[in-house]
Amino acid sequence: MTRSERHRPQIVVGLVATPPDYPARVAARLTTELASGLAERVNADVRWTVREGWGEVAPRRDGGVEALLDDLAQRRADDQWDVAICLTDLPLHAERVPLVAQTSARRRAAVVSLPALGLHQLRAARAAVPDLVSRLLSDASDHRVPRAGWAPTEMASRVPVIHRMIGEADAGERSYVASRFIGRVRLLTGMVRANRPGRALLGLSKLLVGAFGTAAFALTTDTIWQMGDALGGLRLAMIMLLGLSALVAWLIVAHDLWEKPTRETPGELSRLFNLGTILTLTLATALSYVVLFVGTVLVGALLIDTSVLEQTLQRPVNVTDYLRLAWITSSLATVGGAIGSGLENEETVRAAAYGYHPEPDGWRDEQDGQPRRR
Repeated sequence: MTRSERHRPQIVVGLVATPPDYPARVAARLTTELASGLAERVNADVRWTVREGWGEVAPRRDGGVEALLDDLAQRRADDQWDVAICLTDLPLHAERVPLVAQTSARRRAAVVSLPALGLHQLRAARAAVPDLVSRLLSDASDHRVPRAGWAPTEMASRVPVIHRMIGEADAGERSYVASRFIGRVRLLTGMVRANRPGRALLGLSKLLVGAFGTAAFALTTDTIWQMGDALGGLRLAMIMLLGLSALVAWLIVAHDLWEKPTRETPGELSRLFNLGTILTLTLATALSYVVLFVGTVLVGALLIDTSVLEQTLQRPVNVTDYLRLAWITSSLATVGGAIGSGLENEETVRAAAYGYHPEPDGWRDEQDGQPRRR
């Protein structure tokens, strides 16, 4: 650090990921570039220091954003940060519309709901967090930075996912919300993104292996060949949809992934959690089905000679017949794959539940360098 840097005023910004699962990944990426972003967009004459931390594995759900802000304010005071920003994967609402962010000048803290940012959450967080820090410092009348040269209502133009501002603006308690319809669609897609469907897909590896084994066995029976030839495209599509739906339902029931309303989890939040779980599992099982279908087509082409298939069907065959055979075989094999799902590690399957977050290992707090489990 040069002499000029030591004489510049320092502002410490705490970036907390709650829960320390997917939000921690976004926070880690954002931490590396936030200081330069604050210098560029807020004040270059300040020495910005960004501290990264993890919040509770199971944050309070019944208190909504106010509970998160209270916990964040306590963390800020304990760690002696100037301002604190919480990144969370909890879907939050204000006036029955998705809440993107909320600032509290009194607590010198702000919360950002990552699902409300949609699919491109890191990009949206890059745009929102510096402005939230600037607004917090301006509302708190911090003399180390000039007052923000833009009105709070301009956040809607500065951060595209924000539709309007509500709340007690004069008191520095501001809520930035999304639009009613597009915001809800973006919230659902953001929940699926935050739930990491790729992790659910990898967690269902034994299911895919079981389904592929079932498909390989079914390909050797000429009854399946005749069924595939007799059924039309509409009936094959219905069989596929029923098989996938049954598999998703089986995974939810067998592994207890359904979130029930409780005193700690309000009904609206539990419904969102369940919808996020269903969408994540649907996407993961659909991708598994595509992999199974492609594998079945290749195995069918290698195992079943064209002349043998023509003899059974008593007509000339082409590529369409092999695709139709793979279609019905893959659909029926998904039922066999459900049996394989019972052999999965419970932890890997439960990771698909939106409200479930495994306790992380190996976290070292940036402040003291010691392992922490929260």
